Amino acid sequence: MLISLNRKTVLTFYLSIVRPCFVYSQTNMSSGSIDSDKYSVVYVTVPNDEVGRTIGHGLVKNKLAACVNSIPGITSIYEWKNEINEDKETLLMIKTRTSQVDKLTEYVRSNHPYEVCEVISVPIKNGNPPYLKWIGDIVPE
Repeated sequence: MLISLNRKTVLTFYLSIVRPCFVYSQTNMSSGSIDSDKYSVVYVTVPNDEVGRTIGHGLVKNKLAACVNSIPGITSIYEWKNEINEDKETLLMIKTRTSQVDKLTEYVRSNHPYEVCEVISVPIKNGNPPYLKWIGDIVPE
């Protein structure tokens, strides 16, 4: 059975049904930027794995982070007190809400052995929507 459709009917169908479904699927099923800047990744260097684990557990326990990845064995080269230094460190990659970065920074500063600790945050511009939602479910506003 063939159905005869005019141009106006096809265009109306496309604009009201097909296109909205396509746009919705693109923002919710693929990598999306629906909540751009709502979540952040925070980088913190620590002198060793033990300090990293202590800070990481504290951040998650206190609901300041949903996840902390501890990446051992990085080499940091930096100037401190007019000297060039090179040290082995561990990098913490922390996922949180952007609204919690100040509290997270304060927690790290209070529990970190360095005189001046590195705490750098970068907003997550795009990501897997279910993962971003999970961060939001774990870390309160």
